[in-house]
Amino acid sequence: MAHDHSHHHHEHGHPVVLENVNGAFIAGISLNFLFVIIEVIAGLYINSLSLLSDAGHNLADVGSLALSLFAFRLLKVKSNEKYTYGYRKTTILAALFNAVILLVSIGAIVYEAVHRFFQPQPLPGKTIAIVAGIGIVINFFTAILFHKNREKDINVKSAYLHLMADALVSAAMVAGGIIILFTGWYWVDPLLGIIVSVVILIGTWRLLKDSLRLSLDGVPKEIDIETVKKNILKVKGIKSVHHIHIWAISTTENAMTGHFILEDGISLESEVQIKHELRHAMQHLQINHLTIETERENINCEAKDCN
Repeated sequence: MAHDHSHHHHEHGHPVVLENVNGAFIAGISLNFLFVIIEVIAGLYINSLSLLSDAGHNLADVGSLALSLFAFRLLKVKSNEKYTYGYRKTTILAALFNAVILLVSIGAIVYEAVHRFFQPQPLPGKTIAIVAGIGIVINFFTAILFHKNREKDINVKSAYLHLMADALVSAAMVAGGIIILFTGWYWVDPLLGIIVSVVILIGTWRLLKDSLRLSLDGVPKEIDIETVKKNILKVKGIKSVHHIHIWAISTTENAMTGHFILEDGISLESEVQIKHELRHAMQHLQINHLTIETERENINCEAKDCN
C-alpha cells in the first residue's frame, strides 16, 4: 500500500516557565544544612534521640534538594547523538527518588515514634521546643520559595512537600516540647510524630503515583487524551487521528506523536497550514514537542506498520 507520509516533523512549543527555582533550591539546601548542624549539636548536648533522628531526616532532605537542583541543571545540557532529548528525564527520576526518600523517612519516623511510645524517655521540653521552633521558621520560609511553582513541576512539588513536611514535624516537636515541659507526658512526643507522618503520607503518595507514571511514559495527569483528540479534529482538513502517544520528556515538557489522516484533495500548501494550526492547538494543551505523520483519506497505513 502506498503512503503519503510526512515523517517526524519535530515542533518545539514553549515549556512551562519556572521562576527563581535555582535560587530557591540553593537557599533551601543552605538553610536546611545549617539547621541539621544546629540539631546535631543540640541533640548531642542534651542526649536527645528525637533531635538526632530528625537531624538525620533533614540531612536526607538536603540530599534530595541537591539532587533536584542537579536535575534542573542537567535540563540545560544540550542533546547529543546518544541522548537525543538531552538529560531532561533526570528531573522525573529525581522526583521519583525524592518520593521514595519521603516514604522511607516517614517509615523511620513512625518506627522511632512507636519505639518511644512504649519506652518514653525523659526529655528537656524547653530545649526541644526552641530547636524545633527554629526548624519551623527555616522549613516554612524555604517552602514558601517553592510555593509559586509547585503545581507547574512535580520536582518542585516534591521539594515543597519535603519542606512543608519538615515544618509539620518541627511544629509537632514544639507542641510536644511544650506539653512535656508543663505535664511531663513524654508519650505525647511520639504520638504527635505518628499523626504528622500520616498527614505527610497522603501528599507523598500522590507524588509517588505522579512521578512513577511519568517514569513509565504514561500520559501526564494534566493532559486528557480525549480532549486532545477533540481539539485535533477541530483543525480544518483533519479527518481522523490514530496511534496517539503522549508522554513527558521532563517535568516541564510533554511530547506527542500521532498519525493524522487528511481529507482528500488537501494541497501541500494547505497541509503546511494544517500542521501549523495543529502545533498551535497542542501548545495550548501543554504539549511542547510534536511529531506529525500525515496520511491521506482511504490510503491509511496498516496497524501492523505504524504502531
